[in-house]
Amino acid sequence: MSDLFKLEPAPPLAEALRPHQLSDVIGQTHLLGEGKPLRLAFQSGRPHSMILWGPPGVGKTTLARLTAQSFDCEFIALSAVFSGVKDIRAAMEQAEQNLARGKHTILFVDEIHRFNKSQQDALLPYAESGLVTFIGATTENPSFEVNSALLSRAQVYVLKSLTDEELKQLLARAQAKALSHLQFDELAVDTLVGYADGDARRFLNLLEQCNTAAGAAGTTHIDAAFIQNALTLNARRFDKGGDNFYDQISALHKSVRGSNPDGALYWLCRMLDGGADPRYLARRIVRMAWEDIGLADPRAMQIANDAAETFERLGAPEGELALGQAVIYLAVAAKSNAGYKAYNQARAFVKQDKSREVPVHLRNAPTKLMKELGYGHEYRYAHDEPHAYAAGETYLPDGMADPQWYQPVPRGLEAKIADKMAFLRKLDEESGGR
Repeated sequence: MSDLFKLEPAPPLAEALRPHQLSDVIGQTHLLGEGKPLRLAFQSGRPHSMILWGPPGVGKTTLARLTAQSFDCEFIALSAVFSGVKDIRAAMEQAEQNLARGKHTILFVDEIHRFNKSQQDALLPYAESGLVTFIGATTENPSFEVNSALLSRAQVYVLKSLTDEELKQLLARAQAKALSHLQFDELAVDTLVGYADGDARRFLNLLEQCNTAAGAAGTTHIDAAFIQNALTLNARRFDKGGDNFYDQISALHKSVRGSNPDGALYWLCRMLDGGADPRYLARRIVRMAWEDIGLADPRAMQIANDAAETFERLGAPEGELALGQAVIYLAVAAKSNAGYKAYNQARAFVKQDKSREVPVHLRNAPTKLMKELGYGHEYRYAHDEPHAYAAGETYLPDGMADPQWYQPVPRGLEAKIADKMAFLRKLDEESGGR
């Protein structure tokens, strides 16, 4: 009976398959292949501070542990989510004890982007003195999330999501070591690989769920239908506040700008599938209409606004169709950034320019005194002029040259606007101006 209490639970599959040497690592060949940066770093014989930047489940913690093992160092791990300055100091005390025993220390800080400035600053003197070799792991862009002083003392290595083939290699290893009793058909493997989304940890967790579900069902054959019915399949990887989010919204915007409706639909659906707020997407779609289509096709703004309003009325998922149709229309619409550029140029000019007076002939004259001062004098009412245009009239402050910020493009409605502006300029020239 006493033996019963000595039984320990089996480790998770992800832990059981964690590589114990560099050659066991699957993926990251751009860093670990022969002659590649991280392999050369391991072969150098001297550890150095580094930041491992990449999505979840690509081996950041594993590489940190392998670094300590390869250089025969003590390994201290901190999580920036749960640790503070006090924990850093305690780790440094341990590092000093390790050094007294002749052992160097690797200090691994997971999710380093979660440390605030003071916490990151607390690491600096120890990293500079050489007491520890610092290794940080982050899913966020270290350029934005890590202090420049700390960043300058560490080499940044960018890790990538595992490819489909690399995940299949991981499956073969899992079957060889723990899941030899299970048989996966080809479609089942493709389904698991798709839902793993390049995340090795997620992939192994899915395999573990398969094993548990298969045991409960009394089967050893895993097909796609079994996976869909028995497993809880989460949405694709999507970070609502990080680089992944902004990269995808950038791809959506650029697909619309590039007149590629399929690309626009793909990125829209990727973001919706990943959990992006459709209202945020609706706002961005309206912005795209004004920024990249503008007056070349004014219907685009209306369609974008209508799509946003439709989503508010119908909600998800029905209202998402309106967003989809809006991005299709925006993608195929005539493009112009003329209004966008003109606005930005005008804003920049006004910001750096002096405060110019309103010309007297354009001023309002609601009182007798204002009229006596000449306010509104000689103002020409455009509707009373030929073509409803006061040829030669000026509307800019006195002494300010015509900047000609707005330059219509020869596409869509703006092509006709350009023709009209050319006609009006000709009338100005014929009138002799003011």
